[in-house]
Amino acid sequence: MQTPRFQRAAKKLKRGQKAGLDNAIRCLIEESGIGDVKIGDLAGIRVYKFKMTGQLTLLSYRYDDGQLTLTLLMLGSHENFYCDLKR
Repeated sequence: MQTPRFQRAAKKLKRGQKAGLDNAIRCLIEESGIGDVKIGDLAGIRVYKFKMTGQLTLLSYRYDDGQLTLTLLMLGSHENFYCDLKR
């Protein structure tokens, strides 16, 4: 599943960047536990950091074991990422 915020960010990516994003999503599907677990306001959210065309990119997601659902929340660079994620 994808949130509208994630869909907008993914839509703006170029072809090479989309390939990097697809690889990151495959990693998440294979190993759902990768990424940093957040606490406090962002409890229950994980953030996976990866390189996309040489730039550090953050991908936030939520994984529900009960229903085997991976929800992609947000994609972006580190600048204001966590502040925007709280909204």
